[in-house]
Amino acid sequence: MDYSLSILVAALALISLALSRPARSVNAFFLGQSDTAEPPGLLTLTFSQVTTWIFARSLMNAAILGFFYGIWGTLAYAAYYLSFWVGGRIIDKLRFEQGFHSVQAFLQHRFGRWGSHCYNLVIGIRLVSEVFANLLVIGILFGTTGSTAYTLAILAFSGITLVYSLLGGLRASLRTDLFQMTLFLLVLVVLVIAAFMSPGVQLEALLFKPFEFGQPGPILLLVALLQVWSYPMHDPVMMDRGFLADRETTRRSFFHAGWISILCITAFGSLGVLAGAQASPGEAMNGVLARLLGDGPLLLFNAALVISAMSTLDSTLASSAKLMALDMNAIPTSVRNGRLVMVVFLLLGLGCVFLGNKDLFSAVAVSGTASMYLAPVVLISLWGGRTDVPLWSYLASFVLAVSGAVLYFTESSGYSALLGDAHKYTKLLWISATLLASGCLLFWLGCLSVGNPGIKQAKHAG
Repeated sequence: MDYSLSILVAALALISLALSRPARSVNAFFLGQSDTAEPPGLLTLTFSQVTTWIFARSLMNAAILGFFYGIWGTLAYAAYYLSFWVGGRIIDKLRFEQGFHSVQAFLQHRFGRWGSHCYNLVIGIRLVSEVFANLLVIGILFGTTGSTAYTLAILAFSGITLVYSLLGGLRASLRTDLFQMTLFLLVLVVLVIAAFMSPGVQLEALLFKPFEFGQPGPILLLVALLQVWSYPMHDPVMMDRGFLADRETTRRSFFHAGWISILCITAFGSLGVLAGAQASPGEAMNGVLARLLGDGPLLLFNAALVISAMSTLDSTLASSAKLMALDMNAIPTSVRNGRLVMVVFLLLGLGCVFLGNKDLFSAVAVSGTASMYLAPVVLISLWGGRTDVPLWSYLASFVLAVSGAVLYFTESSGYSALLGDAHKYTKLLWISATLLASGCLLFWLGCLSVGNPGIKQAKHAG
């Protein structure tokens, strides 16, 4: 099985490399433009949005949550993909109505340098966590944690993806995303058909876990509905794709990416649900899937994870380069420097793989919780048009959200028990609700402290 998967990964790597053309300009490398300076079209942009967000960690999480908590666990994860519709509205308001050329430019205008500094810290951590999580999934597919196969798979996959990412930057990422997403859709259709045609599998098995408000699945669904207002803004890969094309293409790409992603995540997660319904006590998900699907479809299951990991990793590296060179202006803007940044972020991700926490959902929950300081920014400052929110409100919301993320990490990892013995998702719900309410309250109090409220829509073309 591993041998077959290795051949498949090698084939994907060769095709992706063939599709990647060397970036001959800064705009091609950082902004994804063609050799004739044309932005990506609707299909390319939509498929790139979807495949970079349906990453290996997401597929694995959706399946695992379905395995343990039924369809409600999978739907909870799918709810995070409402972020596309929220993110589309954020981009439309920020870029096309108010004229900002990046999220950093908006935050710096509203809150000064600290506005962009706090944001850059959060998304920098987010980018490193994306590298880490997708490499971790690849390692798990090939061997047990710490084994030789596990280590070699991660290193080989890292090298493969880095090569074509270095070659073409964001332009290469967009071109390979189109191929990888098309292939992923074909694999997903075959997998779902194979799963439901397996002997003894019935549609009713999707409801083997009833809907009960106190159960982890429904609780996690509520968490997603709270975090979705801030989650898209803290994801640089999604936000970067909002600044590439014209207004109509951008709007339509976010809309279509939303429903396509929700369907794909739900379909893939349902494989975990079916496995959970058929599992014997103590049986692992992969073992049940191997029994239900057989070797061929299980290879496709693993292939879907590899495809999504590859598409996400190259996009993450491209966003890392853009963050340092264009958004932060931390280095001179050149293709060479962008490539150096890619290498650095990949090494940071590898460090997390071999030294860090191995809980896949923790990376989602921690970054999603930290991002909640952006909820009042979106709801009050961006959509509400309030330009009089003082810096202290922003910083207080940021410190509170980061503290909440740290608290959840320590609680879920067993390092603390300040919130009692409740399930970790129940604790996450308490933390998320507190952060959302507290952040909005801090912004409201800040507006009151200023006195005369100011609402204006200024143009800041970049």
